[in-house]
Amino acid sequence: MYEYKTEILTTGFKWFSDKAGEADIEQFNERFTERCIEGWELVTYSYMATSAQVKGALLVTYRKKK
Repeated sequence: MYEYKTEILTTGFKWFSDKAGEADIEQFNERFTERCIEGWELVTYSYMATSAQVKGALLVTYRKKK
């Protein structure tokens, strides 16, 4: 049996027209490392564009055994 955790991670730029910046990559690496230390495993992620098309976000789901 697993428990799941979902987070929304915002990006500095819209990924479909611009590349992720170094700050975005550093933020993601820090967040993923924190979750791994807590025992979470990345299960899935999905890119979500905002309606304003200025910034984007990732919907990220982790799991760990109960």
